[in-house]
Amino acid sequence: MTESRLLTLRDHIRWAVSRFHAEGLFFGHGTDNAWDEARQLVLGALHLPWEIADAYLDCRLEDDEREHLMSLLLRRIDERVPTAYLLGEAWFCDMPFVVDERVLVPRSPIGELIQQHFQPWLAAEPARVLDLCTGSGCIGIACAHAFPQAEVVLADLSFDALEVANINIERHELGERVYTVQGDGFTGLPGQRFDLIVSNPPYVDAEDFADMPAEYQHEPELGLACGDDGLDLVRRMLAEAADHLTAQGMLIVEVGNSQVHVEALYPEVDFTWLEFAHGGHGVFLLSAAQCRHHQELFRSRVK
Repeated sequence: MTESRLLTLRDHIRWAVSRFHAEGLFFGHGTDNAWDEARQLVLGALHLPWEIADAYLDCRLEDDEREHLMSLLLRRIDERVPTAYLLGEAWFCDMPFVVDERVLVPRSPIGELIQQHFQPWLAAEPARVLDLCTGSGCIGIACAHAFPQAEVVLADLSFDALEVANINIERHELGERVYTVQGDGFTGLPGQRFDLIVSNPPYVDAEDFADMPAEYQHEPELGLACGDDGLDLVRRMLAEAADHLTAQGMLIVEVGNSQVHVEALYPEVDFTWLEFAHGGHGVFLLSAAQCRHHQELFRSRVK
């Protein structure tokens, strides 16, 4: 076998970009192009920062580093495993999170709202925040970082996901005011109210789920698919949200491509559809007053 001529970091990034293009990989788990994906995987595998000085890209790798890196690159190519799972880590709101195949890879545009402290929508800093369908806990933990006085609840149906969320709570040393609750929707939160409820629930409709690239097959189906129109859980959330919001509370929910189904199902409701400077769509906002006003309508549309 001919000895590899890939010696430096730059060599491996270049090779990865070429292979990623040739093999038709899909980029949708934190990057949107082959170059950023290759750089993330190569640097991450070698525990090097993204902001590494360009001169370091010409450093040569040791044999064991090349072997480890090539094994990950081949898994990304041959098995279509998302880079975050290969590295066991993903970044969200400039914070690192442990991730594996028990949870979705963090990628919600809600991160942009968190970094803006939900302005201009939030009248005052919330005392209690709920991250419903939390997965890795990234949204709720980022909210806890943004609002250092808030108590934050991370709720999910999946015990496996909550194990990961608890790891991330510990990693960010937030155990005194961030905790997890297991339950289907609001079922684990009887009588509890929040100033801010944020949710990135499963919302992929049956058609989109059937057409998803292979990379998404590594993610838990429970976190993606949710009925023919993707709204089985969202219907229940809307029907019950008024019972869990404070008087001036706010509900923010991501539904992605299922925005069309939301608008068709609830034409009477004046949803605020949020816009994002860094990409993303299908995130709506409702005030507690709107949730109360439309509660009977929302209840009537639950399957």
